[in-house]
Amino acid sequence: MAEANLHARGHTVHSFDEDLAELSTKIVTMGAQVERELSSAMAALVDRDSDAAERVIAADDQTDELEEEIDELAIRILATRQPMAVDLRVVAMALKITNDLERMGDYATNIAKRIKRINVTEPLKPMATIPLMAQICGAMVKDVLDAYIERDDEKALEVWARDAEVDEYYNQLFRDLLTYIVEDPKLSGPCIDLMFVCKNLERIGDHATNIAEKVYYIVRGDQLNRQRSKAP
Repeated sequence: MAEANLHARGHTVHSFDEDLAELSTKIVTMGAQVERELSSAMAALVDRDSDAAERVIAADDQTDELEEEIDELAIRILATRQPMAVDLRVVAMALKITNDLERMGDYATNIAKRIKRINVTEPLKPMATIPLMAQICGAMVKDVLDAYIERDDEKALEVWARDAEVDEYYNQLFRDLLTYIVEDPKLSGPCIDLMFVCKNLERIGDHATNIAEKVYYIVRGDQLNRQRSKAP
């Protein structure tokens, strides 16, 4: 791993280390909140639990509050500490990572908002596949947070590469749901809701991939090739 063991680097001003540690802790806390939102939203979908979906929607305010706290801290560090090299990358990328996490929380909330309408219709066969796609997205979020904590560029690359699998699930589910609509137009409503659920999951995967790119940049100081191998 390039520039290994970044956590071991100390600064003459001890409070600078404390600021950087607080920044990382808040990002991990926000990431864990997003993981819970996604897991809870999918559990509500599988269990057809509208009350649980409402709790997911309400929890999104906590994610937004954490984003504001992290942004304020990062800006204060930039203004008062004037970080350089790796430290500058850590602080600058914190502002971008929180944006990715906030969007993930929004997508989990969007899934929860669809559940009430989905619950009034009979379950469709694709409902069995969507949780599999969600499991991959959830694992990507967890692993990219681990990569961030450990400053592990190789683990970040593994997450980055896994986005193709999410895209494959999305494309297959989209085709399946479109087939249902063509065969029985009365199913258009629930199928469109499930399409939006799948699209939100696909976007969560994309944002996990974005964070993986930022972790790689923090560690290596180089940008990953942004030409992802998206399926048509």
